[in-house]
Amino acid sequence: MKVAAVQMVSGVSLADNLAQARSLLEQAAQAGAELAVLPEYFGAMGLRDSDKLTLCETWGDGTIQRFLAGAARELGLWIVGGTLPLACDSPGRVHNSTLVFSAQGECVARYDKIHLFRFDNGRERFDEAQTIQAGREPARFTMVARSGTPWRVGLSVCYDLRFPELYRAHARAGADLLLVPSAFTWTTGRAHWEVLLRARAVENLAYVLAPAQGGRHENGRRTWGHSMLVDPWGTVLAQQDEGPAVVLGELDAAHLAQVRGQLPALEHCVL
Repeated sequence: MKVAAVQMVSGVSLADNLAQARSLLEQAAQAGAELAVLPEYFGAMGLRDSDKLTLCETWGDGTIQRFLAGAARELGLWIVGGTLPLACDSPGRVHNSTLVFSAQGECVARYDKIHLFRFDNGRERFDEAQTIQAGREPARFTMVARSGTPWRVGLSVCYDLRFPELYRAHARAGADLLLVPSAFTWTTGRAHWEVLLRARAVENLAYVLAPAQGGRHENGRRTWGHSMLVDPWGTVLAQQDEGPAVVLGELDAAHLAQVRGQLPALEHCVL
C-alpha cells in the first residue's frame, strides 16, 4: 500500500494553510497514495500559543473538519488530519486532536494528544499545557487497502514519541503502522527525531510514518522537518529535509511478516 507523509510549513492564515494542504493531498492522491497524513498544527502555526483557541472547533463540525472530510471524499483518499484544536472541558484550553477520515469522508477515529511538550533550554521555552488539555486514551483504526490487505494503525502525536509505552500498547493491539504527525523544534529534532522514530519501528516491529512541519514559520519558529517512512527493520525508506513536500513510500505486508517472523519480540515481552 502506498502512503504519504505530507510535510508543511504552516503559517498564521488558516485559509492559506488549508489551500497548501489541499494541493499536497492532491499530489499524494495523483501519485497513488491510499493514506495521507498531515503534520501537527497543519491548520495554523500562530503568532501566540493562545491563537489556537480562536480556531477551536466542536467535534463533528467546523471549517477544518469539513475540509478534511471533503478532501478525503473528493480525492478517494484516507486522510489523517495531523492535529486540530477541539473543544474540551477546561476553560482556556483545547484538545490537540488527530481525526481520521475514510475515503468516503467519514470520521472513523479520534485521538487527543496525551503527552504535552515542555522544553526550556534557557533560549527556547515551550509549554503546551498552558493551552492544551491532555488526552487520556490511545486510539487505533483499521483500514483495508485496495489490495484487500487490512492495516491496523496506531495514532500518536509529536511529543508522544518520547514515551515508548504508548507504542507498546499499540503493538500489543496488533498495530502494523504507527503514525507520528509532528512539529518538532529544530533543536530537539536535530538531536532526537530520527533515532526515536527508528527505535519505535524496531522495538514494535511496525512501519512508522511521520509527517512534520519543516522550515521557518511566520511566527519565527523553526521546525525540523525530515518527514519520513521507516520500515520495521529500522530502515528509512523515504525522507524530506525541509519545505512543503509529499513523502511517498510503500508498506509491504510480506516484508512486515518476514521481519516479525525473524524477530518475534512481542511474544517474549515480560512485564
